[in-house]
Amino acid sequence: MDQPTVGILHPGSMGAAVAACAAANSTAVLWSTAGRSPASRARAERFGLEPVPTLHELLERCDVVLSLCPPAAAEDLAREVAGHQYAGLYVEANAINAERAIRIAGLLGPEATVVDGGVVGSPPVKGKTPTLYLSGPAAATARIEALFAGTAVRTKVLGTDLGQASALKLSYGAFQKTSRVLVALSVALAREHGVDQELADIASLRTDSYLSETEYIAKTAARAWRWGPELEEAADMLAAASFPPELLRAAASTLARWHDAKDDSELTLTDALDRLAHP
Repeated sequence: MDQPTVGILHPGSMGAAVAACAAANSTAVLWSTAGRSPASRARAERFGLEPVPTLHELLERCDVVLSLCPPAAAEDLAREVAGHQYAGLYVEANAINAERAIRIAGLLGPEATVVDGGVVGSPPVKGKTPTLYLSGPAAATARIEALFAGTAVRTKVLGTDLGQASALKLSYGAFQKTSRVLVALSVALAREHGVDQELADIASLRTDSYLSETEYIAKTAARAWRWGPELEEAADMLAAASFPPELLRAAASTLARWHDAKDDSELTLTDALDRLAHP
């Protein structure tokens, strides 16, 4: 198969670096200079991307288009591409929910082939090797695998259903990003009372991730009746120190859905998740 011409719609820090990796298995990687900032131009030049003056020219020349932009702009960007009757392979690789990914495929219409994507990891520079998860038509995901073969961007196909890659990206991102906010709140609370070093000492005793230990979900449900009020107390302390308490109050509200599971040592993971969805 001939090597494709690839277009990157937004050469941001992630998009430009990912697109540059695609250059190894493509004839060219294009980006449109229309409406882009000097910072975008400098970034695209640094990664060796080829400029074209308009989005129309980019779409006319490209067999594959990568959409990596701020999540809020994903649908507007897809709608703009659809307005040019793009009929190539469109990789929707933004951090959006599964329903939006499916909706974007509808916007682009039957002429385009849409692959759902989700990048997990840091931009592929300085030895970093993110994974681009893919879902969608098998022949299309295979083309994207070939595009990044042997590069710093690893690929993994999850299945043929649009939305699977987006769901995985947000499932992991929800934990990864919210946990960092929780770290900030915990450290802030401890520092306010002069015990931040002790907090760090406690944390250093544990190196595993709760995300990989799903058995704790049922245990959490069984303890929710007392953990919820404890988080409310912590939220009150945050508020008293002028830190935002809403995240902990939301966690307490979530725990309240498990109130009837009080001290249920027989609770399974499936039971706990069912109760979380249908309290």
